[in-house]
Amino acid sequence: MDRDASKPLGVGLIGLGRHGSRYARHLLADLPEARLAAVSRRQADQGVPDAPSVPCHADYHRLINDPRVDVVVAVTPPVLNRDICLAAIQAGKPLLVEKPLAATVDDARAIAATAGRSEHLLMVAHTLRFDPTVLALRARRPEVGTLCSLSLASRMEPQGHPQQERGFGGRGCLLEIGIHLLDLIRVVTGDEVEQVSCDMDVVPPLSPEQLVLARLTTRRGLRCLVDVSRVSSGRIGRVELVGQEGQLSADWCARRLVQLSAQTGAREWSIQPEPTILSVLRAFCRSVREGVPPPVTVEDGARAVEAAEACYLSARDGGRVVRVEYA
Repeated sequence: MDRDASKPLGVGLIGLGRHGSRYARHLLADLPEARLAAVSRRQADQGVPDAPSVPCHADYHRLINDPRVDVVVAVTPPVLNRDICLAAIQAGKPLLVEKPLAATVDDARAIAATAGRSEHLLMVAHTLRFDPTVLALRARRPEVGTLCSLSLASRMEPQGHPQQERGFGGRGCLLEIGIHLLDLIRVVTGDEVEQVSCDMDVVPPLSPEQLVLARLTTRRGLRCLVDVSRVSSGRIGRVELVGQEGQLSADWCARRLVQLSAQTGAREWSIQPEPTILSVLRAFCRSVREGVPPPVTVEDGARAVEAAEACYLSARDGGRVVRVEYA
């Protein structure tokens, strides 16, 4: 990247909704190695409430081609990601895109293939990888020995916004929040999901699913359970590992890690919170500045969408076991 490395990266932010505003706040206050150079939002006349001097474009193409913008961050509905990613790749600007990489497997593969051909730096913001409780679990994962099973759950309150449903192409909680869990299976096990059997309360395109129960098996034969829903009040976020030498349970909502083993008995740690979006932005800027691969690659993002696609196919066929097709 041909620029003065001593100056902060000029970040162009596409999307300034509830989640995009979180990115904007960090870029304005917490990241000395970067600055918010421009934004793009549908209501361009509203600008950036906390920084009215930041230029605001109604058309994201103008933002991507803005000379003040060195890198692009896209926090947009996934149905828009293919066009945005391809435009950023064509302009030669590094890109951080909020998960999921795309709403469909075809779009995810198209993005990954185009980025791969051009060796373009594209990072996917699978923020749960950066959660301190998840990081603590990963650090202690070798202490439980060979894994026997893995279970993951993410349950949140209902959300009935038609705009949100359209943004995910008519799909629901699996693609919105369950994608985190599908990604974590790969991260925690170091293995790929080979086959799935999935049940949903309703299968898109009839309506977006709000409850998902899936059984997945990795290539090395590890059995995994995934429980995702948006049907009840309150939030639960949990991953549990059962190994031959002990167990680990991480609750990232309660910020607690528990370990059980015959050697040490029961141990529990409280985990200090840290903003995952800020950690993601720092990792992205480091990759851009140092010219190293990002910690979450475009291929990682595509793999999660491919696993999700197999879940939808299985649910559509009454829970039949489906092999995950990888590009």
